[in-house]
This record gives sequence, C-alpha cells and structure tokens, in this order.
Amino acid sequence: MERLWSPWRLAYVTASAKSEGCVFCDAQDPSERQSSLIVFQGTACFIILNLFPYNNGHLMVVPRRHIGSLAAATPEELAELMDLTRRAEIALVEAYAPHGLNMGVNLGKPAGAGILDHLHMHIVPRWNGDTNFMSVVGETRVLPEELPVTADKLRPIFLRLQKEGSRGGLSRGLAEEGK
Repeated sequence: MERLWSPWRLAYVTASAKSEGCVFCDAQDPSERQSSLIVFQGTACFIILNLFPYNNGHLMVVPRRHIGSLAAATPEELAELMDLTRRAEIALVEAYAPHGLNMGVNLGKPAGAGILDHLHMHIVPRWNGDTNFMSVVGETRVLPEELPVTADKLRPIFLRLQKEGSRGGLSRGLAEEGK
C-alpha cells in the first residue's frame, strides 16, 4: 500500500467544528498564522492562498472590510476585487501554465460558501486530466507543492505586476488544449 503524506491537512481534520472570528480578518494581522498565506496586499483587497486548496495555486481575492456580498461592497472594493482577480489570472498563467481557470464567488451555504460572512473570489488553476481516481474514488486531492513554496513563487510575480501597473495582457496564454 502506498502512503500519501499531507501534514498540512492535519489542522483542517482536527479543527473544531466552528472557530471564533473570521479567517480573512484574522489573516490581516501579521501575528496570525494565516498571514503568511497572503501573496499580495492591495488597498481595499488582498490575495491569499487557500489553506485547503483544490489545486496548487488556488488563490482568493478578499476585501479587507468584513462584508458578506457583492451588494455590500463599495465601487472601490469592487474595482480592486476585479483588478486583483485579473492579476491573479496573469500570475497563475505565468507561474503554472494551467489549461484553464475556475473563478467564482460562492454566496451562502447552499452555494458552497465555506466562509459565509466574508466575501471572496476563488481563482483555481485547472489542467486537462487534473481529475483522477484520487479525487473521484478516494475523495482525496494530491497536491505536489507545499503552500510556502507556492507563496514564494507567486509573490515576486505580483510585485512585478504592481510595478508594471498590471496593464499588459497575459504574459502567455492559457496552455493549449491537450498539452
């Protein structure tokens, strides 16, 4: 029998059913463990790695302000949410060359929201064939890269995009179908 080690999941498996506070609000405190997952800080929003990612590079763009819906966001927050989502697309394509990306907001528990009260946009890189027997039969995801490595890979790209004003298009397009 083969063993797949994923020690980073221990915190998730052993966590109490309901934690106090908000993980996104807490992550903005530099003394919090989750703050190391932040890969870029904007004015109204920030970009953070998902602690329990669906795939390597799973990012979330999160307003700094604790709001639960797009309707509650200011025009400035909405503009930066989309600008940082665009930058996340550019950075992920450069760093990982995915074949596609899933992007979306889940509002409310029936819609699949894991964090109910703090709006966030998911950006998930996808590759042809990234659904395999481990996910389908074993209900397990295998991620080949640890979160600190992902953060170290993405931070310099986001800093460069900020310096460039993030005006350029994708540095290279999504990987061609079938590659």
